[in-house]
Amino acid sequence: MESVQTFMKFFCIINTRQVFFHLSNNTMTIKYSIGAILSIPLLPFLYLQGRRVKQTIPDLPEAIEPTGDSGSKSDRCIKILVLGESTMAGVGVETHKEGFTGTLADELAENLNLCVEWKVHAKSGITVGRMKDELLDGFNEKNWDLIVIGIGGNDAFKLNNPFRWKNQVRLVINNLRNKFGDTPVVFTNMPPIKEFPAFTPLMKWTIGNLVEILGEALIDVVAEFEKVYYSSEVISIECWSEKYNLSSDRSQYFSDGVHPSKLTYQTLAKQLAEFIKNSGVLSGYSEPQQMD
Repeated sequence: MESVQTFMKFFCIINTRQVFFHLSNNTMTIKYSIGAILSIPLLPFLYLQGRRVKQTIPDLPEAIEPTGDSGSKSDRCIKILVLGESTMAGVGVETHKEGFTGTLADELAENLNLCVEWKVHAKSGITVGRMKDELLDGFNEKNWDLIVIGIGGNDAFKLNNPFRWKNQVRLVINNLRNKFGDTPVVFTNMPPIKEFPAFTPLMKWTIGNLVEILGEALIDVVAEFEKVYYSSEVISIECWSEKYNLSSDRSQYFSDGVHPSKLTYQTLAKQLAEFIKNSGVLSGYSEPQQMD
């Protein structure tokens, strides 16, 4: 959340040559360009609101115990590496086992009838442009069967633009390919900024729209690579409450008004496990067919 103080950088984002050079590319670019222009008069209000919001949000620690396993020990076992920002670092829960990664491993172990060993290598506050230097360089553990990445919230807070974002994501994917070969990579859903109770309506509109545009840009990037996936569904508390028979009280989904609660981490993990199964990401590890 330190990034909310960078709203004034938005003036630098409105680069006329860049906007109109890309304007004819696609709907995503048009939406970004219009939103950026409309936001210019609102920058002083966004800056002041952002400072007030930051003062009200407690400084929660990252989750502890970044390694673990799920399922029964057997010859059928996979290793999962989880990378990314504060959601992947488990800010808002005490341990990773009860948060996103532990729940994802539990779901995959049950769905695929195998054991799952997992490791979290994430950092609160990180952006996609900092992932190589701060997470990947110097990390040399090998033999992963799946890499999961949760990123985008801080890029939206810092008002990263979709053109730079796409290039930075490509660099991360290429770096992962160089280090880990063709291991499948799955990007989680973008954070539901429009649902954040701590944010003002203006912040939800500006930053919430931007994170959805970054998500649209991510769809384009993953289409350029083999074995790279993105769970692109926009998270909605209303849809979650209906689909999973959960409470519709938004305050129960956030630990501090911004970061997920245990309920949100576990629901996000269940949704991603469904995506992984339905997309065939781990098709080589599907549960063996029972013989009659």
